[in-house]
Amino acid sequence: MNGIADPTRPFWLGLPYWLVGAILILALFGAFQVYYWVGRKLGEKLYDSRVGSRVGRERIAKIEQVVEKWGALAVYGCFWVPMLRHTLPWVAGALRVSYPWYVVASALGCLTWAPIWWFGIAALVWGWLELAARSPVTAGVVAVLAVAAAFWLVVRRRRKRRAAASEKALVS
Repeated sequence: MNGIADPTRPFWLGLPYWLVGAILILALFGAFQVYYWVGRKLGEKLYDSRVGSRVGRERIAKIEQVVEKWGALAVYGCFWVPMLRHTLPWVAGALRVSYPWYVVASALGCLTWAPIWWFGIAALVWGWLELAARSPVTAGVVAVLAVAAAFWLVVRRRRKRRAAASEKALVS
C-alpha cells in the first residue's frame, strides 16, 4: 500500500479516483437542488410533514431566522454544520431564497466541502489500512478508541440536551 489512491488508476467500478470524487460532488449538488425545489413546491406543507414534525417547529424557526438573516450565504455555511446541511436547503426553498444565488452558494459549498471530506476520509481509510498491514493490533486499538470516542461524544451530547430540557422545564 502506498498511503492514498493513485488519482489516475482505476479506483471504484473502474473509474479513476478524481472522477469518482467529481461524480460525488455533482450528486451532492443535485441533491441540494432537489431539496430546494421540494421546499419551494411544498412550502408550508413541509412543517406538517413527517420530516417537518420530526425536525420540530422550534428548530425550523431557528433555521428560518438564519436563512432570513444570511440568505444564500447561509446555504454555503450549512455545508459545514451537520444538522443544517439537511434542513436548510428545503427551508430556503420554502422561504423562496433567490434561486440563482442559491445555485451559486450550493455550488461553492459542494466544491469546497465535498473534496475535503472525500480526500480526508480517503486519507483516514488508507492510513488505517496501512497501519493494519503493519500492525493489526495497533489498528484494532485505534478502531476501538475511535468507536469509544464517538460513543462518548454521543452520550455527552444527549446528557447536555437532557440537562437543558430539564432546566427549561423548571423555568417554565
